[in-house]
Amino acid sequence: MTGSEDSEGKRRWRRPDVKRPDGGGRLTTGKQKVHKKKLGKSSREWVDRQLNDPYVRRAKEQGYRARAAFKLSEIDDRFRLLKKGARVVDLGCAPGGWLQVALERGAGSVIGIDLSPVDPLAPAEIIEGDFTDPVVLADLAARLDQSPDLVLSDMAAPTTGHKQTDHLRTLALAEAAARFAIAHLAPGGTFVSKVFQGGAQGELLEMLKANFARVRHWKPPASRPESPETFVIAVGFHGGNGPTD
Repeated sequence: MTGSEDSEGKRRWRRPDVKRPDGGGRLTTGKQKVHKKKLGKSSREWVDRQLNDPYVRRAKEQGYRARAAFKLSEIDDRFRLLKKGARVVDLGCAPGGWLQVALERGAGSVIGIDLSPVDPLAPAEIIEGDFTDPVVLADLAARLDQSPDLVLSDMAAPTTGHKQTDHLRTLALAEAAARFAIAHLAPGGTFVSKVFQGGAQGELLEMLKANFARVRHWKPPASRPESPETFVIAVGFHGGNGPTD
């Protein structure tokens, strides 16, 4: 549910090969010129964006699996969500950048789930499955020894190219994540979720405001300016009000 982002190399700013987004061969991206004539427009734009993105370089330099790790670290720098020993659930965790940040910042236990396979990241527990499948969701809930202090969701539905459709599909995932958080969070807990800007968040915000002390929207600097994504941060869970099924 989440898309993974490739990183660039670090030694002497030498860049390793970058996978083509169309699944073809590799493009040499060192000091040599990148040959993109056979790529479509969207693929060329993707390559250019990767080569010029400072967060891609920093992710490789610092050992993160994706540039998206900086989104969570920036959110945490601003809102101080990752407490030492915190119990964290990461919904839509592939390729694992948010899991890395949670562990680095002192989380006591971390469980991640994603449709895509995720390389092991001890001591995090990773589940491969569809979060919206009731059987998979029940398995996730059964693995919670204690209520989580923080529920994260960087989930986004595959894009269709139609902005309103993409917004509504990702919003549906955010609402499902919010229902999970409301059903399982510890008192005082926090919920963070990606949403797309688009104006149809009324039901989600109503649900969160009924269950949390404060609800904010924030777009971290690591979120690309052209992206419609923003994040909703709900803190101070006081629980149990609003739909959870």
